[in-house]
Amino acid sequence: MADGFTAHEISDEPGGSHGLGRGRLADGIYGTIITASVLVSAGDELATLPLALSVLMTLVVYWLADVYAQLLAGPHKRGSLPTWHEASIALVDTWPLVSASFSPLALLLVAWLLGARSSVAATVALVGSILMLIIYSRAAARAAKLRGFQVAAVTAVAAMIGVLMIALKNVVLVHLH
Repeated sequence: MADGFTAHEISDEPGGSHGLGRGRLADGIYGTIITASVLVSAGDELATLPLALSVLMTLVVYWLADVYAQLLAGPHKRGSLPTWHEASIALVDTWPLVSASFSPLALLLVAWLLGARSSVAATVALVGSILMLIIYSRAAARAAKLRGFQVAAVTAVAAMIGVLMIALKNVVLVHLH
């Protein structure tokens, strides 16, 4: 379960009322990767609260930029701008790009409140991000009607992206710090 959904509740329609569509899962995956990237790049440099704010601000900027690009490049009538209604639907439909950070940020803050140093709390949040990436990827594979080995392969790719993030964090710490 990720953000209150299971693979069985996922609709195939973006913005569908019966769960998260494939587009929303993609936004969740993208948001999780951005969250992990900010945690990797700034997790050892910023205190916990500025780090959490940086993650949220980064995701909000990406979210707004994504909606802006979608609306401009979308299937609208040529010669007219999208309506406010279309913009509000796009904002709601792509919100998982931001909300994907909520679980890792909760882990960040809980670890910090329990006395962890900021860098340790950032690592806890990074691990949480990787777990969320695996959950989102598995849900996306199931929504795409993949089964068995295919689901395992998609999930393994997500895990490898997570390992790459951890390796990147170690490279930044050891060689660039």
